[in-house]
Amino acid sequence: MADSKQAILTLGEQTIPLTVQSGTLGADVIDVSPLVKAGLLTYDPGFMSTAACESAITFINGDKGILLYRGYPIEQLATGSDFLEVCYLLLNGELPDAAQYAEFRDAVVHHTLVHEQIRHFFNGFRRDAHPMAIMVGVVGALSAFYHDKLDIKDPEQREISALRLIAKMPTIAAMCYKYSVGQPFMPPQNHMSYAENFLHMMFATPCEKTQPDPVLVRALDRIFTLHADHEQNASTSTVRMAGSTGANPFACIASGIAALWGPAHGGANEAVLNMLHNIGDVSRIPEYIARAKDPNDNFRLMGFGHRVYKNYDPRAKVMRETCHEVLERVGVHDDPFFNIALELERIALEDPYFIDKKLYPNIDFYSGITLSAIGIPSNMFTVIFALARTVGWVTHWNEMIGNPYRLNRPRQLYVGATQREFVARDKRENVNVN
Repeated sequence: MADSKQAILTLGEQTIPLTVQSGTLGADVIDVSPLVKAGLLTYDPGFMSTAACESAITFINGDKGILLYRGYPIEQLATGSDFLEVCYLLLNGELPDAAQYAEFRDAVVHHTLVHEQIRHFFNGFRRDAHPMAIMVGVVGALSAFYHDKLDIKDPEQREISALRLIAKMPTIAAMCYKYSVGQPFMPPQNHMSYAENFLHMMFATPCEKTQPDPVLVRALDRIFTLHADHEQNASTSTVRMAGSTGANPFACIASGIAALWGPAHGGANEAVLNMLHNIGDVSRIPEYIARAKDPNDNFRLMGFGHRVYKNYDPRAKVMRETCHEVLERVGVHDDPFFNIALELERIALEDPYFIDKKLYPNIDFYSGITLSAIGIPSNMFTVIFALARTVGWVTHWNEMIGNPYRLNRPRQLYVGATQREFVARDKRENVNVN
């Protein structure tokens, strides 16, 4: 830690000294670990005021709309870098030079194929299964196929596992889609870029050669970069908690995928698409805007505002530009679905109600529209989110395992029954069991 001070907790006649630690950026942190020896615990539902770990990977200032990967603003990385370079940055802490980038790219593409037996694993799922359900199962099973490098105490083996996960996630994600539509799996093309290869595996068929559109490739690469990491969110914290047990990295990432699947986390951009479909027509927008403003109506517009960012989501600035590039490229000017989205965007950026409450369009609003315009079905949105976030998950896992850590064991405020005596079943008729 960069600096430390001291605070005193006074409880009646008891005083407990607590260390106040300061990081390089962000709020100071009070080390409350001495409280347990005094018979006390902190209470923080949702962990809104709890720092569960030290990390040097990602920094967020929600009030100022700042997101940094290893100190670099997300806007600069999304527009001036590419996803694999960002992967290297997150994993290693520094941007690569040309030789390091080439070596890293070669290491990733070396692992893009999946074991042939994994192809048969898909046959155990129904064709109409949600792709996230398949992905959780397949990624969790990877440890059965790649168990040669699972010693988490060995930094070299951790690095190989990280490379395997980053390399194989696009292949697995595309296989989830191909399986759902009944098309043959397409093998990865290692001469293509990361995003280009994913689009190829998603949409190409053995019948004809196709080349992904460069505009769509750039858009998807930016989506990957913008979703690569986001500090100690629900899925990342899940990965860290699973990792604290000593579980293998594939199991840990599978746990992150399961957490991401929740609609309050990774499913938000899919919810945006569902909302647009429910609105149905531009003429109905005033009705839904009125409902969103009505405090007595439970309806809320999906894709506006953010739990962390009380200012404009810095990722949304880049995503908005990318979204409009894709819409222009694919030519959807007369599509009512996209016209609804553009009109909602205009209102949110001009209406005083939205401006005063800082309900700006967030990254989920723009990424959902962009992915839909590219031709990716909404049930694949969270899969793509998981694909992109894998590098963040595995970086946090590696950071934790590579440093002293403890088994995560949150405590509770118990509000159940006090101790009571067991009563045999035949004597319980007149016993108040409440």
